[in-house]
Amino acid sequence: MKALYFILISLVIVSCQNQGKTDVQAVKQATVDSMKVVLEKQRVIDSMQVEMAQMEEAKVEEAKVESKREVIVVNQQAPASTTTTTTTTKKKGWSSTAKGAVIGAGVGAATGAIISKKKGQGAIIGGLAGAGVGAGTGAIIDGKNKN
Repeated sequence: MKALYFILISLVIVSCQNQGKTDVQAVKQATVDSMKVVLEKQRVIDSMQVEMAQMEEAKVEEAKVESKREVIVVNQQAPASTTTTTTTTKKKGWSSTAKGAVIGAGVGAATGAIISKKKGQGAIIGGLAGAGVGAGTGAIIDGKNKN
């Protein structure tokens, strides 16, 4: 009878040790998974910051081009008068509404795909929501620039 008790106690101890190892493995896997999600989010944020920096550089270049306006001055000597003609050209670009919609759609789609368990559906919903918010924000900026 003592041998039977000894065997049962040793089985309980061995099974408890194995349970602890599987719990540790599950916790490690959960930690690794959460770190992967955080790293993916950070990658998306970093790529959007790079895009924003490139857009800012493009705005600076556009401003430089705009400042170098084409000026044509024609002076014709007539006996009684002088005629001066000045022509300026302005390069047209994207409106803030369009830029906001595109940026918002990209960020929303990426975020929706990361957060949602159904990646495609999350990307579509996030893209639509982001485009709406971005277009609204761009329209506000356009309104302020007109004043």
